[in-house]
Formats: sequence, C-alpha cells, structure tokens
Amino acid sequence: MLSNRQLFQLHLGLPSVVDHPLEITHAKGIYLYDDQGNAYVDLVSGVSVSNTGHLHPHVVSAIKNQLDRYMHTMVYGKFVQSPQTQLAAKLTSLLPESLSSIFFVNSGSEAIEGALKLAKRVTGRMEMISFKNSYHGGTAGALSMLGNENLKQAFRPLLPGIKQIEFNNFEQIEQISCRTACVLIEPIQAEAGIILPTEGYLKAVRKRCDETGALLIFDEIQMGFGRTGRLFAFEHFGVIPDILCMAKAMGGGLPLGAFAASKAHMQTLTNKPELGHITTFGGHPVSCAASLASLEVLLQENLIENADKKGNAFEEVLLPLPMIKSIRRKGLMLGIELEPSIPIGKLLKHLQQHRLIVDQFLFHEHAFRIAPPLTITESEIKKTLDMLLEALNAFKY
Repeated sequence: MLSNRQLFQLHLGLPSVVDHPLEITHAKGIYLYDDQGNAYVDLVSGVSVSNTGHLHPHVVSAIKNQLDRYMHTMVYGKFVQSPQTQLAAKLTSLLPESLSSIFFVNSGSEAIEGALKLAKRVTGRMEMISFKNSYHGGTAGALSMLGNENLKQAFRPLLPGIKQIEFNNFEQIEQISCRTACVLIEPIQAEAGIILPTEGYLKAVRKRCDETGALLIFDEIQMGFGRTGRLFAFEHFGVIPDILCMAKAMGGGLPLGAFAASKAHMQTLTNKPELGHITTFGGHPVSCAASLASLEVLLQENLIENADKKGNAFEEVLLPLPMIKSIRRKGLMLGIELEPSIPIGKLLKHLQQHRLIVDQFLFHEHAFRIAPPLTITESEIKKTLDMLLEALNAFKY
C-alpha cells in the first residue's frame, strides 16, 4: 500500500517542488504537528489565513453547529441563508458606510476577478492600472494585474488595457486618466516584502481617482482581518476605497473571499445582463459560519488591538541581529530583510529543522515573513523568540 507521501508525489498537481515536505497530521493554536510527532511553530499562518489560530474552539463550534443545519443549498440569490446574511451585516457594520454591500466568493483571486468586472461595469471603461511587485492571485484576470513578469509571461496573452506603475511613485499617479476604469492597489504591498506606503501616497491616489472617475480597489486579501492592528490596513491611512477585496483570514481557516462596494454599484451586476457575476460555492454556509465566529474572536479577544504590541516584541529582539538588514512591520506582520550575503533558502530549511515555519516573499529574494496567528500569547512569543535566536545564532553559511 502506498504511503501518503508517495500518493502526494504521484497524484497531486503542485505549484512548486519541495524537498521532503512535512506531513502534517494535526494543528492546534500556533502549532503544526507532523507524522513523527514533532511540533512546529507556525510563523506563516498559512499566509495570513489562520489569524485566529488553528482549531479555535469558537470557530470549530460554529462550523459543527452549521453542519447540523445545512451545507450547500442554492446560488443565484434565490434563498435567504442566515450565515451569509449575518456575516454580511456584521462586516458592513464595521466598514465605512460606502462599503455597504458584500458579494461572497471562494478565494482572493475570485474577489479580484469580481472587483475588476464591477469596475468595468460601473465605469464602462476598459483600462486598468496596477502596481509593480503586487500580487493579486493566479486566475487570468488577477494574473493580468499581478506585478511580476516572470509569473505572467508563460500565460500571455492576458487581459488587454492594463498599465503598471511603481508603488510610492507620486509622479506616475498622473497616468491614472479618464480612460481608467480602476486602480488596483495593496495599501501595504505584501509579497514585495511588506512595503508601506509613503506618507500621503494613498491619499494622492484617491484624489486622482476622484478627479478622473476611476474606481479605487484595495486588495486587503493578505493584510486584512486584524493582521496590521486594524481590522483592515486601509484604516491606518485615512483613505476609503470604492471596492474592497478580502479573503484568506476571512474564512477562519475555510475557503471564503468577498468584495465590498456600495449597494448602488453592486446592483449593476444584477441586470443587463442578469447574473453579471456568479459563483456556485461563494458564501458557502459553513465557511460563512466560520467567518462570523472568527470575526467574533478577533473582536472579543482583543486580538486586533494587541497585534502591534506582539509584532513589536518580535521586532525589538530580532532587529539587532547582524544578519538582519532591516525589518518592515505593520502590526503582527514582519518583513525580515537579510543581509544579501545570507543564503535565504538555506536559512529557511535550517529554521524548519529547528521546528520553526517561516516563508520567503514571492517578490523579494532577501526577505522572509513572520506572521504567526494573532492568538499567540506573550509566553509563546518568548518561547518562539528563544527558539529563533538559538537557530539563527547556530546558522552556518
């Protein structure tokens, strides 16, 4: 009989090749456990998915309760389903008044696809602008907006009418014009290595969109749901988008995404043509129940308010290390930039051998992220930092 590892190699379509991948048997809190019984500290959170930790009891209870009621029923907006409506009501109560309508999908890529379609539908325009070193997903429209040619070239032709400009370049904002349907931007560029906007930059982009009639879309897929110390990163910068994309941590560990806009804008998807956007499993009742429970955990356990303090604890200890060139941080998301002489791939394997799971950024060859579940406690932070210091001080290259 073939082992799980052999079946994994034989039958799974995989986006990359990993030497000796871990076989995870269970997870709890901030820990992942392999088939040998080893516990690993999860410092990636499934790329900002597990903000409320693994198997949080409130989230698990909500999932089980919904399983006893119903799972998939029907799409097309034909049925009122309590998990969807309760989640939409809670989310919109926490968002600016102009983001009053939620369209549920399955993932971040789908949220981007829906947002792009909505922008075209509202404006009647074709041109779209995104940013170099941005990541928005792997589906055709999201890939078209992605800011890295290496990931795009093999799949061309992609969507036409797309311009890319540089993040934090004030002069290039002028390229937003009356032909532009939308500007898609991460308020904090994640896969570029946690690049924060320059003072006033997002406000300048907002102003130019207002002048030209272009819609401003914020991609908060990785940085949303408490990761930065606010529910959404845009709250730090005093700028409200026309469309907000969310996913990852939204589902509490289950697949879920959404885009939010005004009710007037969202209604353009319901006519001429009807079913202007649709997804069979978007807003799945079990995922929505998990999402609402996860949101309650974030709010009730003060995880959002404490994210900055926890992130600062990591930064204060790690920044003085000679191998670390700089740390870019917002809340409990850290971009650790190494000195160029440090072989990052070798270092990440070394950290895994010391039971620490970290991950390199897609578009920054000398940096890796630290983004543990927001539920990590002070004692767990201390223990994790002790492990990190021991591993980093023992690293030979």
